[in-house]
Amino acid sequence: MSTIQEYDLLITGGLVVTMNPGLDLIEEGYLLVRNGRIIEIGPRSQLRPAIAAKRVLDAGEKLVMPGLINAHTHAPMALFRGIADDRELMDWLANYIFPAEATAVTPDFVDWGTRLACWEMIRSGTTTFADMYFFEDTMADAAAQAGMRALLSQGIAEGPTPDSATAADGLARAEAFIAKWKGHPLIYPAVGPHSAYACKPSTLLRAKQIADQCAVPLLIHLAESQSENRLIQEQYHTTPVRHLGKLGLLDKNLVAAHCVWIDEEEIEMLYRHDVGIVHCPQSNMKLGSGIAPVPHFLKLGIKLGLGTDSPASNNRLNMVSEISAVAKLHKAAALDPTVVTAQQSIAMATMGAARALGMADEIGSLEVGKRADIVVVTLDEPNALPLYDIYSHMAYALESSNIETVIIDGRVVMENQVMMTLDTEAIRVQARQIKTKILGSLSVPHKGH
Repeated sequence: MSTIQEYDLLITGGLVVTMNPGLDLIEEGYLLVRNGRIIEIGPRSQLRPAIAAKRVLDAGEKLVMPGLINAHTHAPMALFRGIADDRELMDWLANYIFPAEATAVTPDFVDWGTRLACWEMIRSGTTTFADMYFFEDTMADAAAQAGMRALLSQGIAEGPTPDSATAADGLARAEAFIAKWKGHPLIYPAVGPHSAYACKPSTLLRAKQIADQCAVPLLIHLAESQSENRLIQEQYHTTPVRHLGKLGLLDKNLVAAHCVWIDEEEIEMLYRHDVGIVHCPQSNMKLGSGIAPVPHFLKLGIKLGLGTDSPASNNRLNMVSEISAVAKLHKAAALDPTVVTAQQSIAMATMGAARALGMADEIGSLEVGKRADIVVVTLDEPNALPLYDIYSHMAYALESSNIETVIIDGRVVMENQVMMTLDTEAIRVQARQIKTKILGSLSVPHKGH
């Protein structure tokens, strides 16, 4: 007589898109989850009868896929969404965002901004996000309560920031944050020096030292705009990538967002040092920053993820939209419909992002032993009918409204589009109240309610 084996969750039926190395597709599949990990995966016909699960989700006629990974954002800035659009990056930062942050960003702002962002991300199928901001303890608490997986870094810059008078204060906060959160099941701490133009070499070196000593990633903005490159040229007589190279920051633990204005030699440098790159196409487009050489990154095999950047520069935290944008942008830029395929675009938001963030052993694909970060997508809506090629569907047809159920670490955080971990009405109320508070700090006209 066979012994009944107990599991926390059984997902049965549906088309399982694994995003594993073989890009296996499983028609009418099943997944078994226990203690937050995938224990079994395969065709439903092979599911053993001696199985008991606390919860069973029927995914028949649906898509079952890995949770999406937003590999670069600033989540609390959801509360700054739309305050100063249609401006160049440095103008936007120096004259609008930094002044607004100086007066508005408090622990309460970060708490509710993170909750708002988590709601939007979960609703659009994101299960993990990588972030750099302030009052990181507060963000970690809010993200963990929402049930999201997050790689969080304390933001560091030379001038006063909302939570630190000096870069030294920011570095100290980073160390304390890592000590408190390292080992948490959902929160992965990191160090976040803002950029080569916002941090002195000594600050960058100390940030790297902390990252190395604590064995955590180092997140940074790199070569995002021509203005940034000009600043570094004026200050250090080199480019941002070569500047970091001279300082010894280029290595496998560096996660560099943007990398738009870099030459072929610098691309080779980043590849040779195994740096993770995060491409933020819609933010780069909206700010007029340029187009990163993504086809070259893909050809070399660079660790490449996809991110939204902040909801103040995008203005969404919607990775479904980002997947579609990245494929279309580079086809138009290259005048070549074969570059950045649907499959490559999806990989950038799943396994590619996991590799770039140093989390490929845990997330990014549906495989035995990995964390159970799973998204169930309805294929019954008009935009999803009929189905010929699932990768084409995922990149060009699906919308966030097709996301039905989201599971993170084996826990259902959204079911049938109903949030299970967040008080959405309280978030609505607080977002509107905080908007009223910060309007006085803005030098742009208010055009709305």
